[in-house]
Amino acid sequence: MNSFAQRLDTLHAARPVTVLGAAVIDVIADAYALPWRGCDIELKQQGVNIGGCALNIAIALKRLGIASQNALPVGHGVWADIIRNAMAKQDLHSAIAAETGDNGWCLALVEPDGERTFMSFSGVENQWQQSWLDVLNIPSNSLVYLSGYQLASPCGELLTRWLEGLQDVTAFIDFGPRTADIPDALMARIMACRPIVSLNRQEAEIAAERLGVAADNLGAEWQQRFGAALIVRHDKDGAAWYDGDDAGVVPAFPATVVDTIGAGDSHAGGTLAGLASWVVSHRGGDCAPTREALLLAHKDV
Repeated sequence: MNSFAQRLDTLHAARPVTVLGAAVIDVIADAYALPWRGCDIELKQQGVNIGGCALNIAIALKRLGIASQNALPVGHGVWADIIRNAMAKQDLHSAIAAETGDNGWCLALVEPDGERTFMSFSGVENQWQQSWLDVLNIPSNSLVYLSGYQLASPCGELLTRWLEGLQDVTAFIDFGPRTADIPDALMARIMACRPIVSLNRQEAEIAAERLGVAADNLGAEWQQRFGAALIVRHDKDGAAWYDGDDAGVVPAFPATVVDTIGAGDSHAGGTLAGLASWVVSHRGGDCAPTREALLLAHKDV
């Protein structure tokens, strides 16, 4: 406990952080099974929450007391109004705003074992414009978060060109389930920026297949091809990391899985081992803990 508390006390923003991506609405429902063609299944709605990878990360950083520049397009409409009001209640603000158009939303189906399946509807969060990027101040030595959802969208070329133009920054990219949707040429340009990449177990298998290697050899092959740090999240088995000739595994704290929505986002947004093991114990994506909650959760560790 004392060791954990001491490490938590040292958590602060040593480098400027920019979080760029989506703020959307998550409609979360329990499903006894995933739907199949021609079926009619009954769902049990659990809630309507604000979400989106970038917004979840911005919330996680805020609750840990880490300041960030948040580039989260918020438009005008039913969903945008909910997002704007929810962000204001958490004292979260975006550096950019969309003049027209509503934000997107996602139907998240949660199976009995906690696994989630998303069906997404795009909005202004995937309609990036150069004028939005121009207002962002990205100092040298910054950490810049980007999501595969945006990089795989029609604005992926614009965002990649913007990333290529930044000087002395480290990108942190969670490609998510859209990794296979990014064209090879664009992926090569993204990886030439040498970002830190975070993948879950299933995404790592997709990446390995794309590179034509066995999943067990992904870390070594990733270093050989890209020379960029890679994190592979293995759920309850912790997370493996690969960086040049170094590699290791960070174990996870035990947790009872309710649903996994937002676990990867909180892992990306947090700097503490075990942050993701907290988030899978609670419903929805907007559930990153505060410093006080982390201390309480790990009082016996």
